[in-house]
Amino acid sequence: MADMDVFPDRDRNADGRPENARPRDRFGAPLPRGAVDELAHRQEPDAVVRSAEEALRIAVTLFDERRFFEAHEFLEYVWKSDEIPEADREFWKGVTQVAVGCCHGQRRNDAGAVALLERAEGYLSSYPSPHEGIDTAALRAVALDVAAQVREHGASPELEFPAFPIAAKE
Repeated sequence: MADMDVFPDRDRNADGRPENARPRDRFGAPLPRGAVDELAHRQEPDAVVRSAEEALRIAVTLFDERRFFEAHEFLEYVWKSDEIPEADREFWKGVTQVAVGCCHGQRRNDAGAVALLERAEGYLSSYPSPHEGIDTAALRAVALDVAAQVREHGASPELEFPAFPIAAKE
């Protein structure tokens, strides 16, 4: 049997990397091919931002609109940006995982939500508050609060998701 039979053609981006081009529901979960793409309006960070700072601004807006899947894509742009010092990579990984954990909460994925939110809190725990314009202590509290809600009530789009905690300007 040829490899093509074992591994069917995968969607690929312009760089040839595997990518899932299936339509998605409003929480970012893949839908069957041919379904209505509820995130057809979604923008790719590489296409609309030129800096990590710009990506963070958009991510915060999306997070506050409870569009966690989209927010995580912009936060991942920040995390992986060449502008970010190596010493801050774990911080931005934790910030990104808070959004991903909330996304799993919306998707009713109890185990995924709790695991990602608790892991995110761990990544953030070694950074001061505020850090990089984010109220780190408050973001850690967001992660633990949403994880506690999932444990108590189960993951659901109806959870109380707090706003993204930007640090107060001095």
